[in-house]
Amino acid sequence: MSEVITVGEPVVTFASTDPDASLSDAEHWVKILGGAELNVAIGVKRLGHSVEYISRVGQDPLGDYAIKTIQSHQVGSQYISTDPTYWTGHQLKQLVTKGDPLTYNYRTNSAAAHLSAEIMDQVDLNGVKIAHMSGIFPAISSVAEKSFRSLLKRLVAKDILTTFDPNLRPSLWSSQEKMIKTINELAGAATIVLPGVEEGRILMGSADPEAIADFYLQGERTKTVVVKLGPAGVYVKNQDGSAYTVNGFKVDQVVDTVGAGDGFALGVITALLEGKSFKSAVLRGNAVGALQVQTPGDNDGYPTPAELNAFYQKEGVSED
Repeated sequence: MSEVITVGEPVVTFASTDPDASLSDAEHWVKILGGAELNVAIGVKRLGHSVEYISRVGQDPLGDYAIKTIQSHQVGSQYISTDPTYWTGHQLKQLVTKGDPLTYNYRTNSAAAHLSAEIMDQVDLNGVKIAHMSGIFPAISSVAEKSFRSLLKRLVAKDILTTFDPNLRPSLWSSQEKMIKTINELAGAATIVLPGVEEGRILMGSADPEAIADFYLQGERTKTVVVKLGPAGVYVKNQDGSAYTVNGFKVDQVVDTVGAGDGFALGVITALLEGKSFKSAVLRGNAVGALQVQTPGDNDGYPTPAELNAFYQKEGVSED
């Protein structure tokens, strides 16, 4: 089995190439593949580590495209099943010159929303070192939530290091109350929790990094909480009470913030796989996130090892 596993929905994105045009007015589009957990998988592989992606797509042209694209990135696809009844999730994405782009989703009742716990139970966890879990997949349907919990239970039983990114998508949940309750419950089963400071405000009522960390350190398995502060970097607090801040990197121009949080997660994961210190892991997370925001795609900015080293040399930093 691969070093890393993750589960999610691959989202085929029709991205506008008309700057600042509304989704209704845009006339030119390019087809790309994204999805938060898939972004992490692509970045992990790009940095030289094996990764398996668990999902379900429709037996349709978009599903074929998704599988071919995933395989082209050399991400493991043996646990991607196809569904003859339900379609592959997709979305429209705006191109903006400032701020975050608008998206319009066609994901309700998708194939991934019907990925059953029975399929999930067939996943071989032998040899898995890190599992990356996200709050998006359990949001897409009650079936997906059940499957997510089934896999998470198996990860806990095998004591596999698990990272959890809340990745809030309020539009996918039946209510904000359901979202908050479920995300906070799932986070408690993770070894490392990766909330953003604004997610903390929604999920536990505070934007104070230490308060957010203390809240999630109450989790039964949680050993470390990393609160993402945006361009300012991250605040890290451990179960033993030790805490520190790692500054972010300044970039010349932010092109698109999509994929930055996923870039941070994959930076942490790959550094830990390589035996780096946790400070080095979050430094790498900051670096990958900074590289990603300077590109227009969902994962185009994720570096190879050579590109990461070049970035470090430019910034005058190094990992421990």
